[in-house]
Amino acid sequence: METYSFFADRTLNHYNKNDTLFVVSVLLLWGLGMFTLYVVSATNGARFFNDPLYFTKRQLVSSVVGFIVFGVMSVLNIQLIRKGLPYIVLGTLILSFLTVVPGIGVNRNGASRWIRLPFFTFQPSEAVKFSIILFLANLFDKQAAIQRKEDRSSVPAAVGLIIFVGVILLLQKDFSTSVFIFGVGVILFIVSGSRIMWLIPFSLLALPASFLMVTLEPYRMNRVIAFLRPEEDMQGINYQNFSARRAINAGGFWGEGIGSELTKLKSIPEVQADYIFAGWVEAMGFIGVIIFFLLLLFFAWRAFRIALTVGDRFTALSVFGFASMIVLQSVANCAVVCGAIPSTGIPLPFFSSGGSSIIMTLAMCGFILNASRYNLENSIMAERIEGVSLYE
Repeated sequence: METYSFFADRTLNHYNKNDTLFVVSVLLLWGLGMFTLYVVSATNGARFFNDPLYFTKRQLVSSVVGFIVFGVMSVLNIQLIRKGLPYIVLGTLILSFLTVVPGIGVNRNGASRWIRLPFFTFQPSEAVKFSIILFLANLFDKQAAIQRKEDRSSVPAAVGLIIFVGVILLLQKDFSTSVFIFGVGVILFIVSGSRIMWLIPFSLLALPASFLMVTLEPYRMNRVIAFLRPEEDMQGINYQNFSARRAINAGGFWGEGIGSELTKLKSIPEVQADYIFAGWVEAMGFIGVIIFFLLLLFFAWRAFRIALTVGDRFTALSVFGFASMIVLQSVANCAVVCGAIPSTGIPLPFFSSGGSSIIMTLAMCGFILNASRYNLENSIMAERIEGVSLYE
């Protein structure tokens, strides 16, 4: 079977009230993330900026911006957002190209992944995560509207996905993010009912290409070597992974405690960023791991439930993509910290210090909340009251 559809064809006619439980899940994850950042970043804040609350304050400011975006995205007409999609996509591509413009792009550790704005720096790849989901959902919805299956094509969506991934990979040299975005894009191809036979030959080409991209950059090879040989060179390429595992082991079952001196996390470089989960586990132990994943599961339940009950294909695919982006990114980050997969540099949503990440994560959540008012059950009920069924 070449095609199958995860979402049924639906029309969008009626609103339902907001999903309050989804809002609760967002606030709980954000609150836990802020608390964790406060706990683990005090040492680095005092050491480098003479302010234990430096990273916490920055994250609070970014969160204020993020919640403003969250509010806007939760009340805008989704069809208006869709009509503005060309500008969103074009704006995201322009921001991505600006990373290599002298005076605007910011080079850190040999990679230009940020741009300098009036009051802060911004990472365009985070905006790409937002734009690519809407872009693909829009194309898949248009293809589904074509009556003859023979006339449907996945080529425009595939080309768009490759362009976005190529910009991040070639201009910003961010292999991990580009692979992750490509993977979420492939998931949307599958759940949208697009033809998936093209994935087989494409995957055969992607594997040697990925191998080549890894071998061309020494730091990527070091990450692979560190993953394959975790007990070697613990003061070199394995230092960060070793420090993270040591912090996790120190946490034990109950954790070292919030008010205790968390000595192990002090050895983790930039623990407030990609390895913040290790600090949380040292403080709260296995109980903290359970708490985190229960909250993530709660978030996933509400978000995917909205995707499965919303009354419009474009909105449903967008919500599914946003939910997948946040949940899979969270799982991938935790897997890196625990040593289950090679280091990726992908932040932990709601937790990792970084304005771009928290702003775009809350933007995705705002869209999901907006979509929660497009409830399938209420749409069916309203249509039947009017004497018309969506499924006849």
